[in-house]
Amino acid sequence: MEEKEYKNFYELPIWIDGYSALMKIYTLCDNFPPDEKYSLSSQILRSANSIIANIAESHGRYSFNDKVRVLYISRGEICETRSHLAVGYGRKYMNQDEFITLNNTYKNLHFNLNAYIKSLRNR
Repeated sequence: MEEKEYKNFYELPIWIDGYSALMKIYTLCDNFPPDEKYSLSSQILRSANSIIANIAESHGRYSFNDKVRVLYISRGEICETRSHLAVGYGRKYMNQDEFITLNNTYKNLHFNLNAYIKSLRNR
């Protein structure tokens, strides 16, 4: 991730990517069976929301170590979201193309988040 100061969390490329992926998750969950509303749908939406919420929270933290600590939580939420996607795919709540696209999106977000964490650590 480039070394640039962002005034607002919603300007961060990783937040923008996470937000875009979250909107796709919302659309995907609209097609899940109604009996998943309080289980898999809820879990995947919570973890995907938590990704960008923690990125935003880290932006408001003062010390680089505190920022990184919160970003590690976001990184864990990416893994959780990918796990929920795999379960949804296994239950046939999405087709293979949807799964591959979203899984790759979150893999890329994980990579970019790691790069951002590294850039913070090197400051």
